Formats: sequence, structure tokens, C-alpha cells
Amino acid sequence: MVAVSEVARRSPGIGALISALPLIAVLSMIWLWRDTGDADRMAQYAQGTFWYVLPSLPMFLLIPALLKRGFAFWTALAAGWVLTIVLYMGMAALLARGDIRP
Repeated sequence: MVAVSEVARRSPGIGALISALPLIAVLSMIWLWRDTGDADRMAQYAQGTFWYVLPSLPMFLLIPALLKRGFAFWTALAAGWVLTIVLYMGMAALLARGDIRP
């Protein structure tokens, strides 16, 4: 996180690229595979990760929009969190309705 922050101070675009890399998800898949070797479990994990990444993406549009309109950083961040939580709940309901198990 420190490295990303330092890179972003010099180049926000490159910092964003580095932080957008799915390092935690990939490391988790490697660890899960090492521990279980279960292809079905791995497929479920990867699919669940996909479905739960989607509701987090609008946060990255809302925060800059609010900041450009003069909102304080902490207010914009809190609004992004609230939006993400609401969208997570909506995604969970939608997936349950469609009989998709992430």
C-alpha cells in the first residue's frame, strides 16, 4: 500500500493501475488451490469474486465526481462505501433470485 501511494503521488494513473491489479484474489486462488486442489471450489471462488467486484466499481466513479463538485474527501469516501454496500446487497439478492451461487 505504501508503494502504491508513493507511485500514485508521482503518477496517479500508474498508481491506479497497480492498485487495480487483483493481487489479493490471485494470491487467494493460489492458496486455496494449494490447500484443497478442488477445481469446483476454485471455480466457485473465481465466479463469486467476479460477481462481487461488479458492485464495487461504481464507487470509483462516484468518489471523483463528488470530489470535483467540492465534497470533502471523507464525505465522498463514505458515500462510495454506502453505495458499494447497497449495491452488494442488491447483487446478493439478484444472484439469489437467479439461483446463482457465488
